[in-house]
Amino acid sequence: MNPLLLIIILALVWAAITGGFSGLNLLFGGLIAGLAVMVLRGSLRQGGEWRRLRLIVALAGLFIYELMASAIRVAWVVVQPDIKAAIRPAVIAVPLKVKSDAEIALLANLITLTPGTLSVDVSPDRSTLYVHALSLTSAEALIADIATGFEARIAEIYK
Repeated sequence: MNPLLLIIILALVWAAITGGFSGLNLLFGGLIAGLAVMVLRGSLRQGGEWRRLRLIVALAGLFIYELMASAIRVAWVVVQPDIKAAIRPAVIAVPLKVKSDAEIALLANLITLTPGTLSVDVSPDRSTLYVHALSLTSAEALIADIATGFEARIAEIYK
């Protein structure tokens, strides 16, 4: 990305965050953006940080989607006339491909923050994450969703 374009975008973001689009505020935002671009110019040229930033944004988007979808599913379970029939709680063992503490912690937190699921424990050898589901239809489907969703995105970020 062109550094001048990046500085302009960051200056506009600065103005939007501070709530003032005056010339002086835009100039100040441009100065801060210029300093940031100068400090980070080596990282920005290599492209690795931009790739990682895109992956983080993609993970955040996936989390927001899963958050909304699971909130709707949990709300549907709650409004059922026979709630006892709608709830099928279970604890399942999810095999982990991610191994570092940071990756496992991020995965466990994303699962816990998603309505209807809760990370319970990690096995001592860090190869299995135990997840409680409010209404489980298929353990294999839940394991596949976690592995191809959150876990795959986290593994890409930490490569």
